[in-house]
Amino acid sequence: MHSTKENVQVLYEDNHLVIVNKRAGDITQGDKTGDTPLSDIVKEYIKEKFNKPGNVFLGVVHRLDRPTSGIIIFARTSKALERLNKMLREKTIKKTYWAVVKNQPKTANNTLINHLKKNPKNNKSSVFNKEIDGSKRAVLHYKTLKRLDNYSLLEIDLETGRHHQIRAQLSAIGSPIKGDLKYGFNRSNPNGSIHLHARKIQFTHPVNNQHISITAPLPKDVIWQACL
Repeated sequence: MHSTKENVQVLYEDNHLVIVNKRAGDITQGDKTGDTPLSDIVKEYIKEKFNKPGNVFLGVVHRLDRPTSGIIIFARTSKALERLNKMLREKTIKKTYWAVVKNQPKTANNTLINHLKKNPKNNKSSVFNKEIDGSKRAVLHYKTLKRLDNYSLLEIDLETGRHHQIRAQLSAIGSPIKGDLKYGFNRSNPNGSIHLHARKIQFTHPVNNQHISITAPLPKDVIWQACL
């Protein structure tokens, strides 16, 4: 079997955590497609690196949509998993995303407050300006970092973590993410990705209380590289 090391880009690891840069197209954990999830690839990586017999514990702390790239935290101990889950609930893990969108938003920097309702049938969230039955409040802050010839690079800080939140809310202001057919972009990216990247994460280590700040390199792609 070939080594799993080339399949996973580890940004940080210790006895309690492993933080990786997910490639667009990888699924975070197993789903109905039956494709190998990133969680299994990371388990294999740990098993190989530390020569561990038997099952490796790996807790999925949060997910990223399949076509999205960027930072994902996995817990290597149940203690870390429990504490990270609590930190997520208490919103003490700060995540920053980068998105390449068409149509520069009318306001360069803004806060978007909507209500999102997920439709499980088509796995899509609809955006409403007021609360409706079954909707959840969604808040994000964005600022424009750079204008490219045909696109704009936005930096996004999420206040809530709703299903497809960034994709749906940006689409609702007329600035769909490059490659995101589901939310109104006119053509897909050749590799099936969308230009949404979990760029940075900051939090206090759940066990040793150190401040952790990690930035994930961008995918190797002409548009992403133009953003640097």
